[in-house]
Amino acid sequence: MTTNLQQVRAATRANSELLLQKRNVLATGVGYKRVAGERTERLCIVCSVAHKIPLAELESRDHIPAELDGLPTDVVESGPIRALQSTTERFRPAPGGVSVGHRDITAGTLGCVVRRDGQPYILSNNHVLANSNQAGIGDPILQPAPYDGGRHPQDQIAVLSDFVPLEFEGGSSSCGVANGLVDAANTLAGWFGSDTRLQAVTTLAQANLVDAAIARPLEDGYLDPKILYIGSIEGVAEGELGMAVKKCGRTTGFTEGEIEQIDVTVKVQYGGGRVALFRDQLMAGAMSQGGDSGSAVLDSSNRLIGLLFAGSDNSTIMNRIGNVFSALNVTL
Repeated sequence: MTTNLQQVRAATRANSELLLQKRNVLATGVGYKRVAGERTERLCIVCSVAHKIPLAELESRDHIPAELDGLPTDVVESGPIRALQSTTERFRPAPGGVSVGHRDITAGTLGCVVRRDGQPYILSNNHVLANSNQAGIGDPILQPAPYDGGRHPQDQIAVLSDFVPLEFEGGSSSCGVANGLVDAANTLAGWFGSDTRLQAVTTLAQANLVDAAIARPLEDGYLDPKILYIGSIEGVAEGELGMAVKKCGRTTGFTEGEIEQIDVTVKVQYGGGRVALFRDQLMAGAMSQGGDSGSAVLDSSNRLIGLLFAGSDNSTIMNRIGNVFSALNVTL
C-alpha cells in the first residue's frame, strides 16, 4: 500500500501541470477511484472539473487519459472552486469557529489561537484578515465581521500583524517601474533608428502553499483557545488520505468530512478575475460554505491538521497546517 501510494503521489506531481492546462480542469490530487458513484480501494490520479463536459464537445488535447504513467485517472465534478467568504454574535473572549474579518471584507472565520514569541494571535486566512494583500499591518480586525454587524471601533478585537502574500496569475506586467523603463528604452531606440522594441511581461505567478495571516488581540483576554462545539486542540498531525476531519465555521457551524485527496494542485478564484494556483493542498468533501474560510480543521483526536480557505459545492480545500506554521513562524 505504501509503495503504491508513493507511486501515485509521484505521478500526480509529475503530471499536474499538464493536466491543469486542459479545459475545465481545476485541481489534481491523489484519491480513491469511484465507480458508479461508489468509492473503491484503488488509488488514482483525480482531476476535479467545474462541470463534466461530454467528450464529443472537447478537443482531443483536452481529453483526460484513462491512465497516466500506468496509473488510473478519475474525473470528479466539483463545481467552481472559490475562496470562501460570506453570521454570528459578538464573543468576548472569542473562540475559534466564529465570525471575524478585516474591516474591509464581508466575513470569515477565526480559526484558532496560535503563538509567536510567546504572544497569542488569531490565525485565519490572508483573504479574511488581510483582504487578499490589500490590507496594511496594524489595520483593525473586527469580531463579528462587518457583514455580521461588526463596526469599528466598538467591535475591534485585534490588529493585523502578519500575512503571507498571495501570488495571483497574471498576463502583461502591472509593474509601473518595469513599464516605465521599457518605455524609456523604446524611446531611445526610436531616436537611434532601431526597429527593435521591448515589451514588459510578467511571468506566471509561482504556486502558493498557504492563504494565511495572523492578528494580535488588543487584550489577551479577548481570545478563547478552544474551538466552538469542538473544544481544546490536542496538538498537530499530518493530514492523510481517508482521515476523518471536522471543523467549526462561521457559516455552517460544526461539520465533519473525510480527506478525499492529498497532494492537490488547484486553481482558486478570488473575484475580480484573480486566480491563484496552490500546491500541496488537502481536499475533503462538502463540509463548508462561503464565510467558513479560516476555519481550523482537526482530526478525530482534536489534532490540528489544516486551515480551510476555499471550496465548491462538493469540495473543501485546506492548507496543510505544517506549511501554515512554517510560513508564519507560529506554534500552538
